[in-house]
Amino acid sequence: MKLLKYSGLMALGASAFASLPAWAQEATAEATTEAAALAPYVYEKVVDKGDVAWMSISTVLVLLMTVPGLALFYGGLCRTKNMLSMLTQVFMIVCLVCVIWVTYGYSLAFSYGGSMDTYVGGLSKMFLAGVDATTTVATFTNGIWLPEYTFIAFQMTFACITPALIVGAFAERMKFSSLMVFVILWVTFIYFPMAHMVWWWGGPDFLAEQQTALLIAEAAGDAAGAEAAAANLAANGLIWNWGALDFAGGTVVHINAGMAGLVGCIMLGKRVGYGKESMAPHSLVMTMIGAALLWVGWFGFNAGSNLESNSIASLAIVNTFVATAAAGLAWMLAEWLMKGHPSLLGLVSGVVSGLVAVTPAAGFAGPMGSIVLGLIAGVACFFFVGYVKNALKLDDSLDVFGIHGLAGIIGALGTGILVNPALGGAGIPDYLTQPGSLLVADYDFGFMFMAQLKAVLFTVCFSGIGSYILFMVVKAVMGLRVKEDVEREGLDVAEHGERAYNM
Repeated sequence: MKLLKYSGLMALGASAFASLPAWAQEATAEATTEAAALAPYVYEKVVDKGDVAWMSISTVLVLLMTVPGLALFYGGLCRTKNMLSMLTQVFMIVCLVCVIWVTYGYSLAFSYGGSMDTYVGGLSKMFLAGVDATTTVATFTNGIWLPEYTFIAFQMTFACITPALIVGAFAERMKFSSLMVFVILWVTFIYFPMAHMVWWWGGPDFLAEQQTALLIAEAAGDAAGAEAAAANLAANGLIWNWGALDFAGGTVVHINAGMAGLVGCIMLGKRVGYGKESMAPHSLVMTMIGAALLWVGWFGFNAGSNLESNSIASLAIVNTFVATAAAGLAWMLAEWLMKGHPSLLGLVSGVVSGLVAVTPAAGFAGPMGSIVLGLIAGVACFFFVGYVKNALKLDDSLDVFGIHGLAGIIGALGTGILVNPALGGAGIPDYLTQPGSLLVADYDFGFMFMAQLKAVLFTVCFSGIGSYILFMVVKAVMGLRVKEDVEREGLDVAEHGERAYNM
C-alpha cells in the first residue's frame, strides 16, 4: 500500500520479460525451471504489538506537526491582523479532511479501482465498509501486517496536512468559505488519486503469491493462469508501476501541495500593498515554536512511513535528523554570506526545506547522502526565496512552492541517486526473484533516475493543471478573494469576528 519498496520492472509479469535486465531474466528463468516443484504461496498474517504501538505514536506525531506545528509556523509568519485566520484555516482543514477521509477518501486512495485502478481507487470501502477490528493491511515484510484502523488513521494525517500546506501560498487574502470548498474539491480530485497512483500496491505477500502462481502457470503451459497472475502483479498505481520511489510523500504531499500553492498565489494575485508596505512576520517566536514542532512531528511522518518498527525506521529517524540540520546550516550560512546576517527566519526556513527534501529519501538514502541532500536543498531554496521569487514578483506569501515544491523536487530526484548501495543507500527491495524473501535488486541509475523524473513531471502537471481547474471552478461560483477593505482590515475580524490578541 504505502512506500515504493521495489522496482517497477519487477511487477510487470511475463509480458515485460524481454525488457528486464539480464540479472532479472536469469533469475526468472531459473525460477521457472523449478516452478513445477513449487506449491502455491501460503502465508499467515501476523500483527506485531510493537509495530502497532510505533504506528500509533507516529500517527499522533503527524497530527502534532499539523496542529499546532504548521498552524503556529504559518501564523507567526502572517501579520498580526491575520494570525487567527491562519490558525482557523489550518485547524478547520484538519477537521474537514478527517471526516472526508473516513467517508470516501480512504476508499479512493487505498482500495481496488477496477478499470480505473491505475489512477484511483473505488468506493468499495466508502464509509469504511468492510473495515473492523479484525481487518488488516500489509506492511513491507512478508507475513507482517497492521490493523487496518491503524493504517487508516496514519494515512488520514497525511491527507490532513497536505491541503493545509497549500494555504500558506495565498495567506491573508482568500475567502474562508471559498478555501473550504476548494479543499473539498482538491483532496477529492487531486490528493486521493495521487496517493493511489504512488502508494497503492498489493503488499509483499500478495506479490509473492501472484509471482509463484505465475511461475507455476508458465511451467504448466497455462496461458490463462499466467495472464491472470501477471495482471494481478501489475494491478498497482501508475507511478508505483513506473518504479518511482517515495518513502513518505515527496510527490504526494510536497510537490503536490507546492504546485497547488503556486497556482493559487498566481490566480489570487498579490496582496494589497505587496512590495510597498511592510509585511514582516508578526511573531518569529511563534514561527520558531511551530518549526520545532514540525521537526518533532516529522519523525512520525518519515519513520512512521516504514509501517514497521525496525532498522529502516531507525534509518529514517537518523536521516530526518541529519538532512534537516544540514539544510538549516546551509540556508543560514548562505544568507550570512549573501546578505550579511544570519537570521532566525532563514534558519527555520532551511530546517523545513531539509525536512521536505529528505521525506521521499528517508528510508532509502544513507545518512551521508541525506546530509548532501539537505545541503543542496537548503542552498537552492534560499536562492529561490531570496532572489528568484522577487525577480518573478511572485507573492507566494509563506514560500510554499519555494520550500515545499522546490525541496520536494530536489528530494524526489535525489532519492533516485542516493538509494544506490554504493553511495550508502538501502537499495531497492526485490520481492519477486525469490517469492517470500526480500532481496536487494541491482541498482540501475538510468532506469531509477528516469522513473523519479517521470514521477516529478507527472506530479507537477497533474497538480498544477488540476488545481488551476479547481480554482477556476470556485472562482466562477463564489469568488476567491476577499474585498480590498476586508483585506486591509485583516481577516481575523472581518472573516471570523475575533482577534488573535486582545491587549
